[in-house]
Amino acid sequence: MSRLTVNNQPVEYRLDPATPLLWALRDASNLTGTKYGCGTGHCGACTVDIDGRAVLSCQVAVGAVEGSYVTTIEGLSRERNHPLQLAFIAANVPQCGYCIPGIIMAASVLLKRNSGPDETAIRAAIRNLCRCGIYPRLVEAIQRAARAMRGEETIPAGARPGIDPADAARVVPALVPPPRK
Repeated sequence: MSRLTVNNQPVEYRLDPATPLLWALRDASNLTGTKYGCGTGHCGACTVDIDGRAVLSCQVAVGAVEGSYVTTIEGLSRERNHPLQLAFIAANVPQCGYCIPGIIMAASVLLKRNSGPDETAIRAAIRNLCRCGIYPRLVEAIQRAARAMRGEETIPAGARPGIDPADAARVVPALVPPPRK
């Protein structure tokens, strides 16, 4: 059994201690924001914050982080209003979105250590891969989030993601076929 704190909640995993933390988070805790990408530690989709370090959760065993504090994308902000999340949305950074949680977690660790990173520091800290090519917007979004975290800028919250249930199930009269006779 491995005991750790995940998103400020004490957790006891009754898993083989050699189980990758990624699978403990996704399968045992249902924290599916942490993504499985390559499984070899090259893509960064599984990045989480462990005790203030950006760690590839596919490469660390749950038993190896006994007693640690782990933060996933869900723990960063349940309301999706962390300055990084707002800055990414405002800059239209997400494309397919698969890599974004890992990138945001790596960026959050960077901003805890460096409140005003330049482009070189950002590119050195964010080694995550993105097949959609978000990199040109990524640097500015992280710098904008840093300014917001320092109180120099406000990033307005965008619309909540998702579809209003009333819009999802409405009937469009022109598309309703006439009754059968």
